[in-house]
Amino acid sequence: MRFIRSDEDLAQHIAELVRVHPSFAPLKEAAGPVPVRWLDRGFKGLVFVITGQQISVAAGRAIFGRLEGALGDITAETLAAADDTILREAGYSRPKMRTLRALQEAALSGGLDLAAIEAMDAERAIIELSAIKGIGPWTAEVYLLFAAGHPDIFPAADVALQESMRLAFDLDARPSTQALREMSDAWTPWRSAAARLLWAYYKVRKGGKLVTPV
Repeated sequence: MRFIRSDEDLAQHIAELVRVHPSFAPLKEAAGPVPVRWLDRGFKGLVFVITGQQISVAAGRAIFGRLEGALGDITAETLAAADDTILREAGYSRPKMRTLRALQEAALSGGLDLAAIEAMDAERAIIELSAIKGIGPWTAEVYLLFAAGHPDIFPAADVALQESMRLAFDLDARPSTQALREMSDAWTPWRSAAARLLWAYYKVRKGGKLVTPV
């Protein structure tokens, strides 16, 4: 399993995707070179993804920035030392606060080994992360794709990916999460390249506006 850790890695994965699935060639031409966007690996990166659940990228970054300003380095230890008032003032909802506390407890108890999870195959890694209350498939998939560089992840619940599929392949309607997940199964083992290319294509269609979750 060859992870995506550089622009060159991603370019190779996209080239393989297009070779096997030529329908992606027009997207590659429209998007141009697709740079690798990175997320911090480990606890801090997962907190960032949780923060961005179901809100805009800008809002998620603002809330995370306030938390980082309050805690300094974001670790399980610094989060455990912070009371809920700090999280609330940063902008976290009650459900997200509960998720962060569950993540914190898993990390401090030794029940969360992110390095080991990152090395697992996609299905097992998603199951392991989703065992933490409040972390669902989208959160697990976005973390594995952007922090771990996992090569075969496709966050089918991502609205930007759904809309990009509609535009790119002239669909009558935006595909549902389940429909897009089934479509993406055909792109294994290059699903991460497909996701990154679809985001890049959608960014072009949106006039350069940031559309990725990180």
